[in-house]
Amino acid sequence: MRYGQQHKQATRQRIIEAAGRRLKRDGIDGSGVSALMKDAGLTNGALYTHFASKDDLVATVVADQLRTQNATIVAQAAPGRAGLEQIVRWYLSAQHRDGSDDGCPSAALLDELRRCTDVTKQAYTDGVLMVVDGIAARLAPDDPLSVRTKVLSTYAMMAGTLQLSRALADRRLADELLEQGIRNALSLLNVEHEPVRTAS
Repeated sequence: MRYGQQHKQATRQRIIEAAGRRLKRDGIDGSGVSALMKDAGLTNGALYTHFASKDDLVATVVADQLRTQNATIVAQAAPGRAGLEQIVRWYLSAQHRDGSDDGCPSAALLDELRRCTDVTKQAYTDGVLMVVDGIAARLAPDDPLSVRTKVLSTYAMMAGTLQLSRALADRRLADELLEQGIRNALSLLNVEHEPVRTAS
């Protein structure tokens, strides 16, 4: 049976979304083709109908994940500095920490991305700069490129904070780390914020 282009596109997107969850949960090296395709409800051979290789799939997933992060978090945040605080608070939230399958690919995959192919590294670079430039446009609307490196450094600090918070066995300490990370990120971005009051 021959499937139409619409079915092929839907199947490709299903693979990308299922692979995104698996890669962030088990890592790139820990996710074999069999597991990736099983998650999408397909056979191993179906991978090669849609992608040249596992590396091609990983590059596509990374680009798709960052495009989604930009569209659903960065682009939807309020304009200006209020939006900066929304973005930081979403990124360093307990919900994001505890929902890594649907979270940021940077926090989940950064240590493995450095060992990936140049194509995957380029897909990551393009994707992360799209996110960073969206944030930078709120910080310096007239010249976002002037603060790109500053925002990229802040983004790196947030990804590291999220990773460390996920790794801590002490939940209270992990929560305190996220809150300190919020303060640090907003300070780096020169954004005034109200402290979050926690119930005692």
